[in-house]
Amino acid sequence: MSEHHSKSKRKTGLEWRAAAWAARHPVLSTGVPALGYAAATAPEITVAAAGTGLAAAIAWGRAHPDSFDSLVMPQVRALRRRWLSLTYTGPAWRRNMREAGLVREHPSTGQVLVPRILRLRSYSAAVETVWVKLLKGQTLKHWTDAAEVLAACFNAERVTVERIAPTKLALVVQRREPFTYTIPAPAVPGSVEEVDLSAVHFGFDEFGREWTESVVNNHLLVAGASGSGKNSVLWTPLFSLAPMIAEGSVRLWLCDPKQVELAVAEPIAHRYASGEEASAEVVAEFLEDQQATQAKLHEQGLRKFTPSAETPLNILLVDELGAVLAYASDRMRMARNRQGMALVGSQGRATGHVMWGAVQEPTKDTVPVRDLFTLRVCLRVTAAVHPEMVLGDGARTRGALADEIPNIPETAGIGFKVAERTRTPVRVRAAYPTDADLEGLVKHVLAARGAHEEQGGSHLRLVA
Repeated sequence: MSEHHSKSKRKTGLEWRAAAWAARHPVLSTGVPALGYAAATAPEITVAAAGTGLAAAIAWGRAHPDSFDSLVMPQVRALRRRWLSLTYTGPAWRRNMREAGLVREHPSTGQVLVPRILRLRSYSAAVETVWVKLLKGQTLKHWTDAAEVLAACFNAERVTVERIAPTKLALVVQRREPFTYTIPAPAVPGSVEEVDLSAVHFGFDEFGREWTESVVNNHLLVAGASGSGKNSVLWTPLFSLAPMIAEGSVRLWLCDPKQVELAVAEPIAHRYASGEEASAEVVAEFLEDQQATQAKLHEQGLRKFTPSAETPLNILLVDELGAVLAYASDRMRMARNRQGMALVGSQGRATGHVMWGAVQEPTKDTVPVRDLFTLRVCLRVTAAVHPEMVLGDGARTRGALADEIPNIPETAGIGFKVAERTRTPVRVRAAYPTDADLEGLVKHVLAARGAHEEQGGSHLRLVA
């Protein structure tokens, strides 16, 4: 049998590997020698240029820190972490990959093959993103299974793995808690025209980007233990919706089984229910309103509604879903609530009827309609199984370590959501409206409604 087509057992020459490295890193392979040559041939000019550049950078950072921190500092951090740290440089990277079981030997030469870093970005001092070229035969699962080992190797708190191409993935490496400050409540828009229902402000994510969500096309579920900040997630978007609430193109249907959390919003609610029995009435009336809107749209030959005072966006906000769906003493009432919310979850988006709910225990027994919520946020929880109950199978393995968020007041409002396209967990923090902020919101909406609404107009109804 001919041996002419057998693979060579010799490794690629060192000089060719060095040339390939230089081609992949032109700044280092050409810039460093050029800088050395300039320093040797014209030291005075080189020192003067370096000093001028440094002075200009300092002046920029002092004069306009926002632009400096967003444009320059990510590059500086990336340079330091990529080339000066003991995490991503050649020997350290190979050792880390070996410890995580992500290397393999070439079948012919026996050469150890290591996944290659394509680039590194550091958007904040707490989080960096590393793009990696996969070895042949590797899959996303190989890396997600190794995420905890990678976090230990990188001396990081958490590593999330995201697929960005068939042969490329991104490692999101969280060095420390990215949210060391409280995010203030957002400003109320000046007019209805400034409200974008497809991008309502909730807070910020771990990369420093604004966290926005569509409130027209989503049913929102927020899960978290007591004191985790669930109401921050529910209250914050109301600030952005305030002009539409005042106009009547957004109507709030509030269910407050505990008779505490939502009481401050009673004056601006279309319906407010205090207690279990009243909450059941509001759920039933919400469903009736949805069905009436369905009939109206059908008569007009329309498939979807457009938010207006005539066809408003209706938001059913339930402070504690467990009290409405699982813990109530009346089983018949619970069954009606479950049926009503199931119909809202499956049909409501087309008519502008969406539901927002908070829950402490996100099990199927507590929230049987859990799968109908299209947008889910998992704050600090008490069990390792809860992140996957809320965010989907494998969420915790992919990095949603919500059960490891410390139980301290400083972490309220911190949790995880999943990216829409990749289903990768993203750490987020909701803004925190103070009691004064909430009172100011209510006063603003009442003032905008005018004297009639401020005195309790006919469109405001209270269920006691």
